[in-house]
Amino acid sequence: MAARDIVASAYGCAGQRCMAASVLLLVGDTGDLLERICNKATALELGVQPGQVGAILTPESRDRMKGYVDRAEAAGAKLLVDGRPSAARTPGTWFGPTVVVLEDKANECLHDEIFGPVLSVLRVSSWEEAIEIENGNPYGNAACIYTSNGANAEWFTERFRAGMLGVNIGVPVPREPFSFGGMYGTASKYGDMDITADGALEFFTDRQKITAKFGAPRRALDAAGELAAKRRRIDNGHNATVDEANFVGKM
Repeated sequence: MAARDIVASAYGCAGQRCMAASVLLLVGDTGDLLERICNKATALELGVQPGQVGAILTPESRDRMKGYVDRAEAAGAKLLVDGRPSAARTPGTWFGPTVVVLEDKANECLHDEIFGPVLSVLRVSSWEEAIEIENGNPYGNAACIYTSNGANAEWFTERFRAGMLGVNIGVPVPREPFSFGGMYGTASKYGDMDITADGALEFFTDRQKITAKFGAPRRALDAAGELAAKRRRIDNGHNATVDEANFVGKM
C-alpha cells in the first residue's frame, strides 16, 4: 500500500499540485519499499489517459525541474529513476517520474517546492531526525506517516508542523466539514482563514447586526380576565395592526 500511495501522490498530476508528495524520509530499515517505489515509477507512462503522467505546464517549469535534478546529481545524489530524457519528447512539454536519493540534509530539493514529478528521498536514523527535517521545512501544508502501528502514527501526528496530516494516506485532503489549508506560521498559510468549510463560510458571510428597542407593549385583559395580548397590537390611533416582526437570525 505504501509504495502505491506514494507513487500516486508524487506523480499524479505530474507532481504539479500542492498536495503532491515531494520528499520521502526513510527511517531505519524500510525493507524493499524504495525498490518497489522505483519499479512502479519506472512503469508509469507519459500521456493524457487515466493512469498516465501528464505534461508539464510550461517549458520554464520543465527547465526548472531539470535544474534541480542536475544540481542534486552534481552534489552527489543518486538518480534511481531519471525522468530528464523525457524532456526531449515532442510535441508538448514533458518530464518523466524521477527518484533522487540525497545525502545532504541541506540539499535544496528537500526544502524547495519543485512542483513536478520529482521525489526526493533521504534516509534518516531516527524519528527525531525525521521530525526535525519535516518541521524545519518552510512549508506546512501536509505531512504523512506510513506505519502499521497506531502508536507510531500518533507519535508523528502529535509532532508534525503541518495543517493536514495523513496516516497511510498519500494525499491527506480532509473531508467535509473539515477545511483544506496549511499551518499558521508556515509558507503554506495566507490570511486568517482556510479556503473551504467553516473558514470559507466565514469569509463569504456578510454579518449584519441590528440593535433595537421598543416601549413596553400594551396589555389588556379580555372579559374573561385572560391576557388578550398573545398577538401584540399597536394602536395607531385609528386601527389596530398586528405586529408580525420576525427576529429570527439569518445570513
